[in-house]
Amino acid sequence: MRLFSLSLGLVLCATLLPGQARRRAPGFSLPSSTDRQEDLADYRGRIVLIDVMKTDCPHCTGFARILQQVADRYGNRVAVLSIAPAPDSPTTVGKFIAENKLTFPILFDCGQVIYSYVQPNPLKPSIDLPHLYIVDKDGFIIRDYVFGAATQELFRGQDLFQELDGILKPPPPKKK
Repeated sequence: MRLFSLSLGLVLCATLLPGQARRRAPGFSLPSSTDRQEDLADYRGRIVLIDVMKTDCPHCTGFARILQQVADRYGNRVAVLSIAPAPDSPTTVGKFIAENKLTFPILFDCGQVIYSYVQPNPLKPSIDLPHLYIVDKDGFIIRDYVFGAATQELFRGQDLFQELDGILKPPPPKKK
């Protein structure tokens, strides 16, 4: 009976805790700061960075500047989409974009899309920000990063560029 309880516990934990396993990126279509409807499906074939953020988060402000550098450096090869939940509004987002000189869209979400990505659960009920998802050309989440002590260089330094360079580099030629 004890082994069964342990096995059941491990199965429940595995289903409750999203890991670094590759999973399909939840689809969405959200209104943006550029007065467009942004649909994730429109970005298929490109690497997409999905940033969950808030305009009053100091770490999010610094990371937004890194994301702008990504947009400038990689152009059409990498799409940057930030998602801001309520209570952020077109006014707060517009001010944030102007202050940080951003050219990528910030999308508005009432929480459903963010919930489908972050997958909070009883063991991890909070949502830490910023939170970055890297979606591959086929629409799968291949990286999932949350701001913290172990990810400082990704959110503040050059690690994101190294990560993207590794993802974008062509595969080695196949031997005949």
